[in-house]
Amino acid sequence: MNVIDVIVTKRDRARLSDEQIDWVVDAYTRGSVADEQMAALAMAILLNGMDAGEIARWTQAMIDSGEVLELGDVGRPLVDKHSTGGVGDKITLPLAPLVAACGAAVPQLSGRGLGHTGGTLDKLEAIPGWRASLSTEEIAAQLADVGAVICATTPTLAPADRKLYALRDVTGTVESIPLIASSIMSKKIAEGTGGLVLDVKFGSGAFMKTPERARELGETMVAIGAAHGLATTALLTDMSVPLGRAVGNALEVEESVEVLRGGGPADIVELTVALAREMLALAGIEDVDPAQVLASGKAHAVWERMIAAQGGDPGAPMPVAGHVEELVADRSGVLTRMDAYAVGVAAWRLGAGRARKEDAVQAAAGVRLLVDIGDEVEAGQPLLELHTDTPDAVAGARAALDGGVVVSDGPAVRPALLSETIRA
Repeated sequence: MNVIDVIVTKRDRARLSDEQIDWVVDAYTRGSVADEQMAALAMAILLNGMDAGEIARWTQAMIDSGEVLELGDVGRPLVDKHSTGGVGDKITLPLAPLVAACGAAVPQLSGRGLGHTGGTLDKLEAIPGWRASLSTEEIAAQLADVGAVICATTPTLAPADRKLYALRDVTGTVESIPLIASSIMSKKIAEGTGGLVLDVKFGSGAFMKTPERARELGETMVAIGAAHGLATTALLTDMSVPLGRAVGNALEVEESVEVLRGGGPADIVELTVALAREMLALAGIEDVDPAQVLASGKAHAVWERMIAAQGGDPGAPMPVAGHVEELVADRSGVLTRMDAYAVGVAAWRLGAGRARKEDAVQAAAGVRLLVDIGDEVEAGQPLLELHTDTPDAVAGARAALDGGVVVSDGPAVRPALLSETIRA
């Protein structure tokens, strides 16, 4: 097999054979194919696409590059969720303990944030003592005991994806739907879950900017799941406005705990319950209403056990920023715009996110939203709080919000959160 032949095949819009896919993914993982050669192939895939069979085989090759997580029988049906990322998207935090409280087991292997979207592990590491890295044995034991685990991906899970993901990031090939879909699904299938619900976001704060692109990605991932025998459902959800009222690590943990105690913002509750219903359906649990379980506070008890099992102190006070400033309305009227991307970039500049994977994040940094789309406000009224430990960062955050937070004559209606559901 020759890597040039593989590149030329896709360059010329032909179909890659199963043998070509298996070989090139394995050879790249082992270092026999150079980065510049795989970059050329990734660009050819971005420009010319892949059919469903190619995508399924590419996904399998990435799974085969590492080990499949062997969790064994944990005494409950396994079901997982994945979000394509957004601003204020802390849904995993209340969702995993909620689904566990309803009788399923949730092996939630998560990642860190990059750019304007937050990472689940970064949020949880704001909790004193909590640790992200667990062995396979620890994951299985916690699922059997607690019913939920949120932790870092194990190093042996789809190593080809880890290497290719880093390459795509620096070669302008991140946007390829076949490569996005196979990246996500290879890790989730290798995780060994029995069912998977995808939260595919669209809008200014999402990776996919339009519903059409989000639908294409959702349909591609659901098809991959079907091809690999994994029951998969995708929900398309709006990310033009931040989720909830908190954007940042410790701030989002605090808001998640509010939701788990039966309160919290209505949109967080709505999406958490919607995803829980789909997860429970895939797990075959039909006689439990997740909305009632969430309102009862039972999920909060699971949260405390989950955090404690990973060394965290669920009762410890969260970090507080050393510097807080307000962004106030420049006129009276109606809040007509709260752009998710602008808020996400502001939180990132305040220290809540990172520009490079090796960068540190501030646990207490972020943005707190004080008003919602459609609210009437007075001139001088605070609209946002900017939280940071580095006051010099506030100017950059304010610049990011310029034009992203708008008060005008109105009226304005917050967009519907749930758009559509895709099933195999």
